[in-house]
Amino acid sequence: MPSVTAAPYNSSDARRLAQALRAEQLGLYGFADDPDITPATDFDPPQGLFLIVRVGEEAVGCGGIRLLDEHTAEIKRMYVTDEARQRGIGRYLLEHLEQHALSRTASRIVLETGRRNTAALALYQRAGYRLCPSYVPGRDQDINRAMTKPLGSSSP
Repeated sequence: MPSVTAAPYNSSDARRLAQALRAEQLGLYGFADDPDITPATDFDPPQGLFLIVRVGEEAVGCGGIRLLDEHTAEIKRMYVTDEARQRGIGRYLLEHLEQHALSRTASRIVLETGRRNTAALALYQRAGYRLCPSYVPGRDQDINRAMTKPLGSSSP
């Protein structure tokens, strides 16, 4: 059974998992955002939160949520290690991030993922997220997919 705990974005487990996410993105696209592009303070409570998922003592997943404005929360740096995939850990993490967003003033969640990341796209769609116009100026729509979900809506 996995467990989830809050951790600073600059903790050793968060850094290791964020770098693994970056390496995966480099493999898929040939480039990737540097994890440091997002300030660690963006995930500081109460406006943000960064979570680590563990199976036993091993950190196998991570994800953060931050408020973009009073109505919109954004999921960032969500990642599950290859070895931990297909075990419900991504959904477990997503549910915890959504619960944090529900406890804030936001009425919707947004996120970005790559179009080649079919597993992530499928996870988000199963959880009720839908494609939407990009909310990040200058993003290449041939690479990135923006998604949104109204808070309080149930999953299909």
